[in-house]
Amino acid sequence: MDSKILNLKAKLEVYKAMTGGGNFADCPVRDVIQGISGKWSSLLVMALAEKPYRFGELRRLVPDISQRMLTQTLYDLQRDGYVHREVFPTKPPSVEYSLTDLGRSMSGPMHQLVQWAELNHDAVRDARAAFDART
Repeated sequence: MDSKILNLKAKLEVYKAMTGGGNFADCPVRDVIQGISGKWSSLLVMALAEKPYRFGELRRLVPDISQRMLTQTLYDLQRDGYVHREVFPTKPPSVEYSLTDLGRSMSGPMHQLVQWAELNHDAVRDARAAFDART
């Protein structure tokens, strides 16, 4: 898509044309954001941006994630091309996860978003509380 298209209306028209008439379920932005917006995805991408991790190391790093959810999230990140899974022929087999080039290209912008969230978390919580008090 042409990066010169800046306003939302123009972008929506392009997406509408790309999807054959307005099925925004196929919107490229929604499609990509949906894949990285899961509860655990950003945390795992940020961890893997630091270094490759074995499954057990990730499980210990994020103690409140279930084994099933960690497995599913890593699978989804692999499917989207962000994470590489390498199996080493040891007994028992050892598996290591790392970011792909695509994953590394996304980790910078994600890091900025995570920093923004950390800096603005109190303001967001205050806004929610004020809104809830009014309604």
